Amino acid sequence: MTLFADLKKAIGTEWTDYTEHEFVRKLGEGTLPLPVFQDYLVQDYHFLVQFARANALAAYKSRNLADIKDATGALQAILHETELHRRLTARWGITEEELDAAAEKQTTVAYTRYVLDTGMSGDLLDMHVALSPCSIGYAEIGVALEPQRTRALDAGEEHPYGEWIAEYSGTEFQTAAQAATERLDALTAGSVTAERFDSLVEIFRAATRLEAAFWQQALDSAA
Repeated sequence: MTLFADLKKAIGTEWTDYTEHEFVRKLGEGTLPLPVFQDYLVQDYHFLVQFARANALAAYKSRNLADIKDATGALQAILHETELHRRLTARWGITEEELDAAAEKQTTVAYTRYVLDTGMSGDLLDMHVALSPCSIGYAEIGVALEPQRTRALDAGEEHPYGEWIAEYSGTEFQTAAQAATERLDALTAGSVTAERFDSLVEIFRAATRLEAAFWQQALDSAA
């Protein structure tokens, strides 16, 4: 068992509340309204900008070259991820200037600043646990949704969100997620005390709840 698996088990259904959220289900089915997805993607772009800062902070807080390299690799993966967002928003006629100038919504601010605050006040393990629902959870979601994208292709159809699914089910993101999983175990040196584990669970639970709230924020944009 990995630390990540133990953290998921510790928070129970709160994990699936995130990974199987209505937003995710509708995205996989291809029934998610496009304006909802567009709202999500703009906010997720700003989300990634702040997560890039968090990984830069992780590099700063690292005490050895291996950890600095890990943080740099994670930062590069996020920068690659932003290219998907810029590519898709450009198709809708949103310029890069407009994308950068879009206001961050309340949940976007709450989540990203929670991660940054955790990184500032805690250690490197605290920060990577706060990042993990995104850095590893999206890979899990991508794998879960990939069969729906594949079925559409097999039927000669184009899944409306196939490009997004392919990004997170693809080799590059999956490799980055595996590296993030291994990083958590490396930072614990194979074990943590019960007290330390409980503190990590609370960080993981808070970040996972904020991930679910991030999906909900997009759904609420249609109200």
